[in-house]
Amino acid sequence: MATAPQPAPARRSGQPRRARRPGSASIREVAAAAGVSIATASDALNGRGRLPATTRRHVHEVADRLGYRTTSAARTLRAGASGLIGFTMATYGNEPFTFTESGYFAELVRGATSAALAREYALVTMPTASRHDLWSNVTLDGMVVVDPPDGSPDVAELVRQGMPVVSVGRPPGALAVTGWVGNDHEAAVREVLDHLSSAGAHRVGLLTGTSTDAYTRLSTATYLWWCAQVGQEPVYEAYPAYDAVAGAVAADRLLARPDRPDAVFGLFDTNGTDLLAAARRHGLRVPQDVLLACCSDSGAYDRTEPPVTTLSRKPLRVGAEAVELLINAAEGATSRQPFQRIVPTTLFPRASSRAVE
Repeated sequence: MATAPQPAPARRSGQPRRARRPGSASIREVAAAAGVSIATASDALNGRGRLPATTRRHVHEVADRLGYRTTSAARTLRAGASGLIGFTMATYGNEPFTFTESGYFAELVRGATSAALAREYALVTMPTASRHDLWSNVTLDGMVVVDPPDGSPDVAELVRQGMPVVSVGRPPGALAVTGWVGNDHEAAVREVLDHLSSAGAHRVGLLTGTSTDAYTRLSTATYLWWCAQVGQEPVYEAYPAYDAVAGAVAADRLLARPDRPDAVFGLFDTNGTDLLAAARRHGLRVPQDVLLACCSDSGAYDRTEPPVTTLSRKPLRVGAEAVELLINAAEGATSRQPFQRIVPTTLFPRASSRAVE
């Protein structure tokens, strides 16, 4: 006959407790072992607050030793959060992921993903426009939107629902996003144009796009303003930036004009190689006959013949700061940082824009 289960004997005073399962240490125990407050331990482990690097590292070492883990599931139960961040970009043309072909966007996503993982969030990437309305089926803690178009109903609806939304690039119109991260495009374009002018250019041309995103729109407007300031007639070609073939055709068209520019600034990553190829086809020497510069973070322009002058928009840092701003807002720490962050650009002068003696 089966024996009835016996109750577990009571633990006598002084008897050691059972060993805690790995990964089950509490934040209170981590804080006590590290000799810091619970708030400091939480900030260190979650990437918040302004703590010395030594304190943050010490708390992480103690947490690892004790087997402490913060999981997205635990965060969901504790705070009703999902641990997921949306990252969406405008779709141009007929393909939903044309942005993946751009070095700038690739670096932007890399920086955003790294920052999200450091804060124990996962990044969900999707184009803004979706026939299947997939965003409504994903539980998100917030959304990073890259260059939201003016009057975007998708972004406006997210804002209306109260979701934290951070824009990469200055948001258009009255779009009431939580915050935005980007560059001072006007100052950056002026720097490039002044650089080409100081290298001896008298007629600076522009390769630009046909889209209405903030970068293209503000950069083109600044070029037209600069031309008016220096008394030069604008010389530019616009093309759909998602179309690589159209970029090569536009570069060729610009250098074939009767009023051919003696310097060109291309707004997009591939414009440097497009312009070098077009110059060769037209028998133009770089930099003797035409000076060249483009906006790119590709290291390949160090190795072209000649090396091409580039303007870096620091996409790795922009992506990371956008995610930091969003997570802080989602976790209720919006008062700890400014509404907007301007990431400085850097001009890398190379042989393609060097003044000829």
